Amino acid sequence: MTAEISVAAAIDRYLSELRVVRGLSANTVKAYGNDLKDLAADLTDTRVTLIGQLRLDHLRDWLWHSSQRGLAETSLARRSTVARSFGRWAFEQGIVDADPAARLQVPKTGRTLPVVHSRQTMRALLDHAHEAAASGDLVKVRDWAMLEVLYASALRVSELVGLTLDDIDRDNRLITVVGKGDKQRVVPIGDIALAAIDHYLETARGALLARAAHPDAGHHLFLGARGGQINARTVHGVVTQALTAVGARNAGPHSFRHTAATHMLDGGADLRAVQTLLGHSSIGTTQIYTHVSVEQLASSYLQAHPRA
Repeated sequence: MTAEISVAAAIDRYLSELRVVRGLSANTVKAYGNDLKDLAADLTDTRVTLIGQLRLDHLRDWLWHSSQRGLAETSLARRSTVARSFGRWAFEQGIVDADPAARLQVPKTGRTLPVVHSRQTMRALLDHAHEAAASGDLVKVRDWAMLEVLYASALRVSELVGLTLDDIDRDNRLITVVGKGDKQRVVPIGDIALAAIDHYLETARGALLARAAHPDAGHHLFLGARGGQINARTVHGVVTQALTAVGARNAGPHSFRHTAATHMLDGGADLRAVQTLLGHSSIGTTQIYTHVSVEQLASSYLQAHPRA
């Protein structure tokens, strides 16, 4: 009977098909083999040696044991995929009467919490940028304004790069932003960021624009050192330097967006308001910041509460 084939023999046959028939690379076959050999070892511990004895519960237990050994969620998801492929193959080959992995769920990979800088870090970073701008250096003046805007309005880099002079509404303290999918939204901007923009416009932007070989960047708010429209790579470099200057973790410009959202929630902002600020189409995307705030609350509690 085919069900009396050993688990080890079935695995060998399956790996041979992956290699010879399906033409998968040696590295892929090796990775599948490592996972399935680990499964076989786990089954041996439960005295399951024949492929016909394999059941859904055995596969679930194997994934659970793997997680208890500290296997990453991405690796658990891969193992689940390998098990489903192996089970389907065994059933199609007539080696088992029913696919033991047909109802095996692929574990959902948890979302990594975004990096959020503390209020103290952001204050130190922006103060440092302000002091650098006081030197009168055109680029430093621009950098201070960009950093203030990134944090004040929680912009994506692409949104910052795309800002034009007409997007700034000083009277109402608003800026118009073009986000993902060319969706336009209007978001607030604080007094400090507006002051930084005004200082940049009054003392630096005109001189930067004069360096441009072509005047096509004239309507863009932030300009590069040569007078053209600034690009995302330059913004990344500015943020990296700013974070390094204050000894903060270099998590890129998007961390300013994460930080602004989290600080707003910490300050009592409504989740829907933060969703609108960020331009998220789903409230579920914004809710990840509530998890960050809870984590920070727990950390602060452990550090500050006398009975923690």
